[in-house]
Order: sequence, then structure tokens, then C-alpha cells
Amino acid sequence: MTKIQLRKTTLEILKNISERERNTIEQKLKRHLINSDLWKQATTIGITMAKGFEWRTKPIIEEAWRQGKQVCVPKCDPEEKKLTFYQLQEYEQLEIVYYQLLEPKPEKTKKVEKSQIDLLIVPGIVFDEQGFRIGFGGGYYDRFLTDFPNENVSLVSTQQLLDRVPSESFDIPVKHIITENGMFK
Repeated sequence: MTKIQLRKTTLEILKNISERERNTIEQKLKRHLINSDLWKQATTIGITMAKGFEWRTKPIIEEAWRQGKQVCVPKCDPEEKKLTFYQLQEYEQLEIVYYQLLEPKPEKTKKVEKSQIDLLIVPGIVFDEQGFRIGFGGGYYDRFLTDFPNENVSLVSTQQLLDRVPSESFDIPVKHIITENGMFK
């Protein structure tokens, strides 16, 4: 299957997960994440504001705040196809932008340099065991990961995990994957 076909098929699977199953998977993903050394050693967490069918990130953000960690969320620049992260201390610092994404208001927060993010939680739709992923097709995270110096991880249901996904020379694999069954590199 092509990336487009894999994306479409997996999106259908994700959209059809029952609320009960979704909650169970999300609780396990969160538990494995916050019990990991990656999380324990990080003081600054980079994470997206999930929407729709994506695994909810607010519980993870709120856990980071409870633990005194700094949270930063990305703002997309669609012209340059680039991500810039900003510190998030409260949800009022967010605004709804194109595609109904929740992004930081730069004038209400401060920019966080790439090197300051200890742990980046990378979103995606389809993954393989080597860490290659199919996202939403914009290439934002592949560009960001090119020279990202620190740890990264993706939270993935086993339903999103394949033996192999098509990859190209510019695709950057994530270093770690956490599923509802645990973490692997």
C-alpha cells in the first residue's frame, strides 16, 4: 500500500475505536510514558494539542504541569512548513487556527528553542517497528527532527503499528515507540 492508502485505512480504524477502548488505550499509553526514564529525566516536554481521533494529550500535559515540568507546544508555519515551539502554562494561551488546530499565541507566551526540549512526543498515524512513521503529509516533524538533539517518542496503539511502512530518504524515524503494551526502541 502507498502512504496515502495506509494513512486513509489507519485513520478509519482510529475513528472507529469505541470511547471505552480509546480511554483504556490512552490510560495505558500515559502510564507507560510517565513511568519511563525518558519522561523522568526530562524537564521540558514538547507535545501537540491533539484533536479529533488523536490520542488525547491534555492528560499528559496536565501531568507534566503537576510534576513541575515545562510544556511546550508547536505553532506551524505553513509557508515554510516549519514548527516553532512555545511554552504553555495555561490553555488560555492557545487559539484555534487553520484545520481547527489548537496552537499557541506567540504574543501570549515565549519561544522554546529546539535544544531546550528534552523529550519530544511526535504524533503520527501509522508507524513501523523501526520508528518510521506516516503523519499527515506535511513533513513538519521530519524537518524538525533532522537536527533535533534530544529524545523523542511516539504514542501508538498496536492498531497503528505495522511491520514496515514506506519511507523515503528525508523520513526521520522516531527513537522510541510506546504502545499500550509498553515501550521499545
